[in-house]
Amino acid sequence: MKTLSIVIPIFNEEDFIEKTLLAVCKSTTPSFDKEIIIVDDGSKDNTRQSIEKSILSLKSKYKNIIFKTYFKKVNAGKGAALKDGFQLSTGNIVLVQDADLEYNPDDYSILLEPFSKNDADVVYGSRFISNRPHRVLYFWHSVMNIFLTTYSNMLTNLNLSDMETGYKAFKGEVIRTIAPKLESKRFGFEPEITARVAKIKGLKIYEVGISYSGRTYAEGKKISWKDGAKALWEIFKFNLLRS
Repeated sequence: MKTLSIVIPIFNEEDFIEKTLLAVCKSTTPSFDKEIIIVDDGSKDNTRQSIEKSILSLKSKYKNIIFKTYFKKVNAGKGAALKDGFQLSTGNIVLVQDADLEYNPDDYSILLEPFSKNDADVVYGSRFISNRPHRVLYFWHSVMNIFLTTYSNMLTNLNLSDMETGYKAFKGEVIRTIAPKLESKRFGFEPEITARVAKIKGLKIYEVGISYSGRTYAEGKKISWKDGAKALWEIFKFNLLRS
């Protein structure tokens, strides 16, 4: 059996993490065992206690799943948490899973298909080319996503439809080679990883349509317009000022 490493960055998600870990464990991953890597990014609520309680319960039911945890003392940002998680991974494929269930673990089989059928190196789960359920939310967020993806595509020469997607999967050797170079601490991870992937010659990059159940700010959404504005600089920086 091959191994799928699922990296889950978490910050203050005590209301969601138990449901997320259960959904990840229950998800279908044909031909893959699971390695779940949970990086708590200095949560200040009861997230850590919820993680420990959930793992204790899940280990008895899902004996073939490996759980790894890393509890950071200081909040550093999603990008920093993912960098730590990637470097802890050992899987043939490494997949990013947000802790809030905006992205559905039932879509894992869709994300994994290009690896088995097309020898993909990187797979992006797109919210914009999908016939799967998609929660209707903020118009200006979608406009900004399209703008940032277009700007990124102009500099990477890729034709992605959703550069900012939270569902990204990589061959293990690809992401573990890139991980030590990652600089972005927060949500700049998305444009940075896209720029770095685009610079590696010969990589096969695929997109697949996924479902999306976005949160409102009242429900705990963390990304803001400031992160979108900062992403413009990060797209420029990582495509033109970094090797």
